[in-house]
Amino acid sequence: MDKYTVLLADDEEEVIQIIIKKIDWDGLGFSVIGYANNGVKALEMVEEFQPDVVMTDIRMPYMDGIELAGHIKADFPATRILFFTGFDEFEYAKEAVHLEVEEYVLKPVNSIELSGVFSQLKAKLDKEISEKRNVEILQKYYMESLPLLQAEFYASLIEGRIEECEVQKYLDDYQLSLPGPLFCCLVIHTSSEQVPGNINPVLLSASVQKQVNERLAEKWNAKSFSYLGNTILIAQLKSESELPELTDECDRFCKYARRIIGAVVTIGIGKVCNKLDGMQQSYKSAREAVSYRVIYGNSRSINMKEIVPQKTVQPVLSNDTVLSNLFKMIRIGSEEDVARAVSQYMGQTVLPKNSLQQHHIYIMELVSALYKFSVNVDISMEEFSGNINELYSSLLDIEPDALREWLERISLSFREKLIAARNKSTKSFVDQAVEYVHNNYADEGLSLDSVCSELGVSNSYFSTIFKKETGNPFISYLTDYRMDKAAEMLARTNDKSYIIAKNTGYTDPNYFSYVFKRRFGVSPSKYRTEHTENDK
Repeated sequence: MDKYTVLLADDEEEVIQIIIKKIDWDGLGFSVIGYANNGVKALEMVEEFQPDVVMTDIRMPYMDGIELAGHIKADFPATRILFFTGFDEFEYAKEAVHLEVEEYVLKPVNSIELSGVFSQLKAKLDKEISEKRNVEILQKYYMESLPLLQAEFYASLIEGRIEECEVQKYLDDYQLSLPGPLFCCLVIHTSSEQVPGNINPVLLSASVQKQVNERLAEKWNAKSFSYLGNTILIAQLKSESELPELTDECDRFCKYARRIIGAVVTIGIGKVCNKLDGMQQSYKSAREAVSYRVIYGNSRSINMKEIVPQKTVQPVLSNDTVLSNLFKMIRIGSEEDVARAVSQYMGQTVLPKNSLQQHHIYIMELVSALYKFSVNVDISMEEFSGNINELYSSLLDIEPDALREWLERISLSFREKLIAARNKSTKSFVDQAVEYVHNNYADEGLSLDSVCSELGVSNSYFSTIFKKETGNPFISYLTDYRMDKAAEMLARTNDKSYIIAKNTGYTDPNYFSYVFKRRFGVSPSKYRTEHTENDK
């Protein structure tokens, strides 16, 4: 793997140089990414580079090592910390233990000793990474998570969120076998109102689910899970002729539950389907069957096919799923993703039409859905600024290929406008931050946290966007702006340095002078002299 990165922090330049030169960092598996001569600078570098290890002195100006370690542990807990100092004091050592510091090394630093410390630290880091990547551990975690993943898959099936082409992949990934060939959804509803004695309704429902698994699930090779307070079974049938037997057995179970555990149970039996992506309709009909208990009574099974006989008709495909996927791709997908979603919509909804009337309905739904989408995302489109009826009429007579091209063009146009709107929003967001800095740079409390609080965003998101738009981390931008204002004040006013320091957000004049010299290469007093002479 790549070398681990190290940041050094010490106010003694010669100490840092000795450490850099006398340690075989490359041989130990480390790389020194830089060094800082005070705690504030070190923290800035930690925020920017996020090193694996920070080796810091305890006694430093502006921010000592203890305070620095506290910030690092709070914001970058994965970063390891080593202390080295010439002050062998118990209180420091105790505080270091409290901060979970890796090692406490006394000056003068011995290269052999320090190499040993880093060698041990590398072994520890390697072990942690190895464990995280360990296939057996991941497999164990996966197997422990499998029941939850399976339950989520079943829930997605009955919600209609999984398309037919994706079903087999989920079955393989979640180690499920659902050969069918027919499927039927059962909703087992346990009344929470009619409960015997002082039994908790939740416990009663759990007891019913246990009995369902023992008495129904095994025989009908059914998958059981909880959903919205009910127990759901996905039963597998060899043929539709088994449905009456299933209904009778469910009816006997309801009577059994009432007699043995005092639970009032109603089982709704949905429509039979020959594909798992049909479970949404089967679940809806099973849930509807349960609602008929107000007419047919509870403690019984209710088969939707029996109470509402169905004629054999050609099913009308629902385009909700494919349209939702198209709109999702418009929001977050690439141009290729959008084109594929358009083809999927055309292939599954528009092209396999059974009648001219059905085609007209789909076109009407498509135009309506596109219009609603444009309104919801606040996009103005020429096609929707005129008469919608005229647009609808014009689309009825065009060939499928032309319709596909039109839909793809509209969808890509939506995508471009959304990207432009997001970019504009991001730019405005950064402009607000810049304006806030310009108006508040004299406030000593101005920081990354205060700006994010003002804008109502997270630090991580703000930092990423700000650096992307400006090319600089926020703290660097704030520091540079304050220094520019300080330089301006030094050249144009006779205010003393400590006054200018305060007016640019610095309470410590010494630290102000340090930062100023780091930016301009000269002290504030020399800068004023040079620029005053130039003006003359």
